[in-house]
Amino acid sequence: MRSTAFLLLICLFTACSQMRYIGIETYNPAEITYPENVRKILIVNNAVPQPEDSGYEYKIAGIIQDTAKAKADSAIVYACKALGTAIFETDFFNDVLLFHENTRKDDAFLTDVKLTQEQVQALCKETGADAVISFDRLLFDMDKVVAGSSYNYLIGMIDIRIRGVLRSYLPERNTPQATVLLSDSIFWAEQAGDMKILDLILPTPDNALQTAGEFIGNKSYSIFVPHWNRETRWYYTGSGARWKEASAYASNEKWENAAGRWQYIYDNSTGWKDKARAASNLALYYELKEDLSTALEWVSKSYEFYKNNAGDNNKYTSYQKVYQDVLTERIQADQKLNLQFGAE
Repeated sequence: MRSTAFLLLICLFTACSQMRYIGIETYNPAEITYPENVRKILIVNNAVPQPEDSGYEYKIAGIIQDTAKAKADSAIVYACKALGTAIFETDFFNDVLLFHENTRKDDAFLTDVKLTQEQVQALCKETGADAVISFDRLLFDMDKVVAGSSYNYLIGMIDIRIRGVLRSYLPERNTPQATVLLSDSIFWAEQAGDMKILDLILPTPDNALQTAGEFIGNKSYSIFVPHWNRETRWYYTGSGARWKEASAYASNEKWENAAGRWQYIYDNSTGWKDKARAASNLALYYELKEDLSTALEWVSKSYEFYKNNAGDNNKYTSYQKVYQDVLTERIQADQKLNLQFGAE
């Protein structure tokens, strides 16, 4: 069983708040689960780069510049390298390889062409890989705008929208194992006193596309390997002595002590609200201990208190329902993690 959460040293709160927020990081499974024998991955560029004059619009003071060109071929290479590096750095697979050349020889850049089973088998045989991850299409729409602003400054902005198709292939399958549609964007904004300085601080069109390629490659790694996500949790506070003691312990990360106070409040309170809040806090305590089943039991109690006494439309009822759903998903994610790590 993998450890799936650790506490970040972050607390955001005000003295009069009924809730204090903390950050945690949860360990999540890959979207794709590979067979146990897949230990070496090959990253392949199977996308045709768009022409230099496609997908790039450049405006100065609202006037389109008809000389605008940008090369996207290296951007796809950067995407492959960034994806391979990000996967390799997780140490989930034994090795991650990058194929040395583009597998597409045509110029139909808008067309999404899958690798055939014969191609996948040949690639695996040549490199010793057990599976292939391929960018089968990657397109960029880039807008660059330069306009005047107050105080005689120029503002330059570059906005790149990224669309792509990423697939995973296994040599024994005659169809892709998985197909992922990518869609994201990256943005720059700078200001300068004149055009010469602005050109120095904004990336060139080619460099902007390369950065966009790296961005989408880095971001896509979580599809293929388990990864950490940053999430927000909360605990409730109160005005009584036990509440204050518990909050003091929690703010110093003495969760065992805080849980003892919350348990006392739950067991001895006559009001439903104190019980509901204490139950929610105990759910957080057990989540931090990685006892997700017990955490789900406590948050379910809290949710029922709020639902039965404050109604479905109450904001705290909604909070507890969200937390209940999150813990349910985490339990399912842990089961998938165990499968991906080969745990029984």
